This record gives sequence, structure tokens and C-alpha cells, in this order.
Amino acid sequence: MKAIVCREFAPVDQLACLDLPLRTLASGEVRVRIKAAGVNFPDSLKAEGLHQIKPPLPWIPGSETAGVVSEVGANVTHLQVGDRVMGVSSADGGGFAEEIVLPQERVFPLAASMSFESAAAVPVVYGTTLYALKQRGHLRPGEWVLVLGAAGGVGLATVHLAKAMGARVIAAASTSEKRELTLQHGADHAVDYTQPDWRLKVKELTGGKGVDVVYDPVGGDAFDEAVRAIGWGGRYLVIGFTSGRIPTLKINMPLVKGYDVIGVRYDVWRDGWWSEARANLEQVLQWCAEGRFQPLVSASYPLADAVTALKRITSRQTSGKVVLVND
Repeated sequence: MKAIVCREFAPVDQLACLDLPLRTLASGEVRVRIKAAGVNFPDSLKAEGLHQIKPPLPWIPGSETAGVVSEVGANVTHLQVGDRVMGVSSADGGGFAEEIVLPQERVFPLAASMSFESAAAVPVVYGTTLYALKQRGHLRPGEWVLVLGAAGGVGLATVHLAKAMGARVIAAASTSEKRELTLQHGADHAVDYTQPDWRLKVKELTGGKGVDVVYDPVGGDAFDEAVRAIGWGGRYLVIGFTSGRIPTLKINMPLVKGYDVIGVRYDVWRDGWWSEARANLEQVLQWCAEGRFQPLVSASYPLADAVTALKRITSRQTSGKVVLVND
């Protein structure tokens, strides 16, 4: 099979499309012929050796896939050859390839109405976000959620899930086109977080109270304003730092305003508490099947163009999700 292989920790240009042998299935495993694979910011960080997790080399990026079961091992109980499925890898990756082998518990049957591209957009951003809002943020119906970088893949997932959970959403995005996109996907309001003192608009929208939850995958300058837009008893969810700058917080601010700053480390929780993580993903797939929302896939690239796709992600040139596809 062909796969995108990282042979050294270096800029993503070093990734190569190579022919690799297929491995034999162990008991309880299935082989999936990959039709689509999600591309995420951490894929680039891991390839460059900048992530907390440094996978053993050589390594195939990609932790979310969708495709068709092509082979099942012994003791596989709920899947058969020909099933349309979504797959979730561990930190080992393996998704940027033509085929992947996964334990059966990491494979989810897909509704006929869901495309492979949409399914490949679910596990990372929707998994991260539901964990953040549910297990970490304890979001309640009627609460206000401020979403930074709201037009990106993880941002739109947050808009979708927060609305599905009954919250009111303020989307923060940098251009009028991106703000309009968030409104089309269900946000109640949209603000321009490149403007000075934009937190005042957030305060106005919430009647002076401030938001209950901030979802921040951006960091940098956006953090400096957002942390002042949070209300009493709020929760600030730290997802990541796509802006490149890791901000600092004056510790008296959570004391004075009585809010919590909460780290969201999804990959560790997912792999350590898989039964809960699987239930979360089943909930997301159910909401998709009910028509509550559909992931936005804004761009797709052939597997061989994985480097181009990763660069689009890291340069923040995209809205929604980017996927790799195999014919």
C-alpha cells in the first residue's frame, strides 16, 4: 500500500509517499480500505517533533479515517467485510495511507447518509470538542459560549456541538466571510476578534454578564481579550495555540472573577478512558444522522498531496476541515 511516511522530525516537506507492505491481522482487528483521512494541526507538529508526543519513527501521520472494511480478524463480532466505517487511531497514527489496521473497538459503523469525507472530519475535532464542553466544561443549556477561531475545523465543530447542547454561541473570527460562515452554521452572534477591545461587544451581547465558557484553540492576542470577557463562575477551556504564541495569565484574574482555567488534553483522555470517548463519538454520529449538523469539509487533496494539505492547515488558510482522499 502507499502511505505518507515521516522518517525524521523535520519540516513537513520531508514527508514521503512510499510503498509499504500490509501487515497480518491479529485477533480482534479489522483492515479498512481508506477512502478519506482527516488532516489536523497536530499532524504537522508531530512530524516536526514539536508535539508533546513524539511517535517512534518511521511514522505515518493521521488519526481519523473513513472507508470500507476489507478484512476481519478472528473474534471480530460487530463488523464484516464491506461495511462503511469510521476509524479512530491512537497516538500511533496510520491514517495517511491507502489501508489501516485497527482494533474493532476503534471502528464505528456509518449511516448510509454520511459521506466518507464527513466521517473523516469527526474523530479529532468533534471528539476534542465534546470532551471539552461535556466532561471538562460541564456546559449547560442556555449558557453563553465564546468560540475563538470559530470558522476553522475545530471552531465550527464547537459551534455545532454547543448549539446541539442547548447553548448560546458567540463566534469570534477574523474576516467578514468567516463570521458569516459561522452564522450559517448556527452561531447566534459573530464578532471580529482582530479589533481593539472586542471583548466589549461580547459583554454587550451577554447583557454585561460575560460568557460562561470560552473555547480557545488559538491563544496569542485572542486570549488577552477573551480572558476578560468571561463572567463570574465561568470556565476557560485551553485547547491549543494555533496563533503560535502561548499566552500568560495573571493569576489574580481567576481569583477576582471566580472562573476556572481548564486544560483540554483529548488524546490522553481518549486513549485512557476509551469507553467514555467512544460514547461521545457515538453521540456525535447520532446527531449527524438526525440532521442536527454536518461537518464542513472545505478542501480535499489526493493522498500524495499531504504536504500541501498540511501547509494549508498550518498557515490558517482554511475554513472547516481538510481531508485526504483515495480513489
